[in-house]
Amino acid sequence: MEYRALGRSGLRVSVLTMGTMTFGGTGPFADVGSTDVEEAERQVDMCLDAGINLIDTADVYSAGLSEEILGQVLRGRRDRVLVATKVRMGMGRGPNDSGLSRHHIISGCEASLRRLGTDHIDLYQVHEWDGQTPLEETLHALDDLVRSGKVRYVGASNYSSWQLMKALGIAGRLDLAPLVSQQIYYSLQAREAEYELIPLAVDQGLGVLVWSPLAGGLLSGKYRRNHQPPVGSRQLSDWGEPPIYDPEGLYDTVELLIAIAEQHEVSAAQVALAWTLGRPGVTSLVIGARSDNLEAASLTLSDEERARLDRSSAPPLIYPYWHQAKTARDRLSPADLTLLGPYLG
Repeated sequence: MEYRALGRSGLRVSVLTMGTMTFGGTGPFADVGSTDVEEAERQVDMCLDAGINLIDTADVYSAGLSEEILGQVLRGRRDRVLVATKVRMGMGRGPNDSGLSRHHIISGCEASLRRLGTDHIDLYQVHEWDGQTPLEETLHALDDLVRSGKVRYVGASNYSSWQLMKALGIAGRLDLAPLVSQQIYYSLQAREAEYELIPLAVDQGLGVLVWSPLAGGLLSGKYRRNHQPPVGSRQLSDWGEPPIYDPEGLYDTVELLIAIAEQHEVSAAQVALAWTLGRPGVTSLVIGARSDNLEAASLTLSDEERARLDRSSAPPLIYPYWHQAKTARDRLSPADLTLLGPYLG
């Protein structure tokens, strides 16, 4: 297993992170899985044996049950793994049971600690933007948790680039605990993150954790043109993530994944994961605990294979990027080149 620094922090995390959204499987999360304690223990054992050292959860996953199950499974071996969780989503019906207010962040952290059965959270992530709470309030609350020892590092998830830069700027100006990472959606199925979020991560030294790198299973090879999706698959449920804007383009990419996978005698999923792991700025992929997924960390794609996958899924250059590719190419930074580099040939 390869380990990479999480942004500019001293923390090193495995290039694959174990995701636990299926733990519990209650409420709307039943659409993505229903892993019980016994199965969760088997999956955690598998991931630890493979060298994974980061497990990601969230308070909202099955209304806290995911954290509870993870806490039970890690009892007696908490020091072997880093635990990341999240706060922001609704955890009750009260007016202060969601958002990123000081009240909800601190009470949410204390509730997560109880459910996880631990005295600290290694990476505490704000799960989504809250445009109605001042960022100063949010960042001060996170800083207090770090100073108290309840949280070791803080990060963000699902922020836009201007929101993230505003948070970084305020934290720097007020000398508060910095965001060390962002958790984002990024895959061969949808590469919008390359417009702003990936260049920002490279420029600002943020770690990038990628959720759903297989696009909710769309890149697994199970979904093919003119084929009926497997019974029980997530894309037949009401989950609705990720959205599909270009079905034909997706099928073209899937067929290419399958062709490359056959050459390596691996699965299409492994090829898709290996491609994402090799992208600029990416630190770790949040995956389900399957032996097939775990093997992706050791798969090396050739430059030619990467180029073919790049061409099949490349996002169009929207403004101002097409203009910069034409008229600013003489003074582009490494962050700029993460998007524009392939267009400068």
